[in-house]
Amino acid sequence: MKTVALRFSNKFAPECGTIEAHNELIQKNGYVWYGKLGNKIAASVFLEILDNDNPRILLIHSGATNRYWAYIDQIQHEIPEKSDIPAYYRDDAEKFKTWFRVIRFENAPRDIMAKCTVASSGQELGIASKHSMSPYFKIIAPDYEK
Repeated sequence: MKTVALRFSNKFAPECGTIEAHNELIQKNGYVWYGKLGNKIAASVFLEILDNDNPRILLIHSGATNRYWAYIDQIQHEIPEKSDIPAYYRDDAEKFKTWFRVIRFENAPRDIMAKCTVASSGQELGIASKHSMSPYFKIIAPDYEK
């Protein structure tokens, strides 16, 4: 399956952490919007992700070993309703250029970085991410996890 891997940090997150802050809104609303800082992800990439049977993106916790699948049902460039964004980054919503509507998070397998390849180079994601400052990678991920 074609998707993207995004780096994230808990640097600005509340004490509970980025994933838990997002999970709180999923529990309340059934979904939450997850924002990607910086450059927009192209609409053509949106279509590739959403064309999968079970659309998801891979979230890589920078400086830690945690990896998460974020299962999504929408992607957009427009800022969503602020009430659907975790409170800790509502005031900075304009800094986020791509938004993913997440319906659930799952822990990814510990070896997921070795199982994914970067679409542009064919390099293993684990190796590519160590040698790149890129905030995201377009990847080919195994599709057997549901």
